[in-house]
Amino acid sequence: MKKLKNQRTNTKVAIFAGATALMALTPNTHAQSTVDDLLNKLEQKGILTVDEADQLKAENATNSVADFNKAFKSKFPMPDWVTSYKLYGDFRGRYDERTTPNPAQPDNIRLRYRLRAGLLVNIKDNLQVNFRLGSSDQPQSAFGGDPLSDNTTLQGNGTKKFLYVDAAYGKWTPIDDGTWMLAGMIGKMDNPFQESWMVFDPDYTPEGGALQAACKINDWNTLAFNAAGFVLAYSSMAAQNMSFLYGAQTLWNADWTHHVSSSLGVAAYDIVNRDLLTTSQVYAYNSGNSLGTGGSPLYNLNPVVVDASVTYSLDSFPLYPGKFPIKLAGEYMINPAAPGSGGTAGGEPNGNQGYNVGVTFGHADKKGTWDIGYRYQALDANAWYAQIVNDDNLIFAGAAGSFPGGTNIKGHLFTADYALTDALLFSFTCYVNSMIGNTSPGGARSSALHMMADLMWKF
Repeated sequence: MKKLKNQRTNTKVAIFAGATALMALTPNTHAQSTVDDLLNKLEQKGILTVDEADQLKAENATNSVADFNKAFKSKFPMPDWVTSYKLYGDFRGRYDERTTPNPAQPDNIRLRYRLRAGLLVNIKDNLQVNFRLGSSDQPQSAFGGDPLSDNTTLQGNGTKKFLYVDAAYGKWTPIDDGTWMLAGMIGKMDNPFQESWMVFDPDYTPEGGALQAACKINDWNTLAFNAAGFVLAYSSMAAQNMSFLYGAQTLWNADWTHHVSSSLGVAAYDIVNRDLLTTSQVYAYNSGNSLGTGGSPLYNLNPVVVDASVTYSLDSFPLYPGKFPIKLAGEYMINPAAPGSGGTAGGEPNGNQGYNVGVTFGHADKKGTWDIGYRYQALDANAWYAQIVNDDNLIFAGAAGSFPGGTNIKGHLFTADYALTDALLFSFTCYVNSMIGNTSPGGARSSALHMMADLMWKF
């Protein structure tokens, strides 16, 4: 027995030596997969146990990462206070079609892409810097690219396209002990507020400062708080030379059982110095708000938003790997500073409320997973600032090729996603919309269908 044990030990030593030699002779990009394949064969033949093979794979992976980091740092040295950095991003190709029953506008088809690439740097003392570039079409204002879209339209005989600063901010997290978290951000940031597209377009990266806090009450309940102040416009000639958006939000997330979870949120927002939000001071492609002097909103914009969701996860579902979530969600908004529905002002119908309600089956995040969803939304003209809500949720505005998103729109949203791999996602989205209070659907302001089919690579 002792002799047999020694022989087996010698065999393992030889395997370690062989794996090490193989890694030395194999290019770095293939070394880990090559050694893992060898260890799988040895496990199948019974030379190694499952635990022994897993141990060797883990050591191989650790050594590969360490070797790569050492080589990378030798080529790209960083200060001692930088603890780690991460390159990330995504590329999306899109088929985009917009149609309307208005006979003056033929079907409008576009081929588009979106590219985002960023660098996330972690620094000692819980500091972080995030920088990201994003594509977008040529600016229609003096201030840069579209704030609500990173899409670039294929056109112009292969002309070179534009890249913009999509995000650039610093973050400090002085408290993060597993129970309490407190973080602050400043710059051009990913939106800290967790709202639907009815409140903020998903591509909107606001500029200003924000605070985020969270408290883990127990293993099943978490409270989160977000507060921020964003700069919307600046004018060196005005007495009050900046227009701000202020907001605060509280969220309660709960896991009731292994199958049931819920979320409840309440938020309040306020835009000050709205007279600066003229068409010469902001990128104003969306429509819907009643307008005053210079195209600025006629009414104050300080809505309250309430949202809630309940998710039930089935243990299994046909053609879906793992647990299958079914999510019911709804959201309601009211702006007490604007009049209710009835009558018109500034060329648009009045109205100060908005809501959406919908259901989603599944969640496409890993290879083989998928989801389908439906949502109905109605957003009155003056419920919220039109220039920061979803620009894909659109109608036809009368002018050739003009399909603005914004407010004063109601309609249906159908979605479907399938994860072809962990890094490649197919998505289908279809909006079917009409203008609220429109008595002539085929007239100057017409209903519209907006359909998009996407392939997105994540890296």
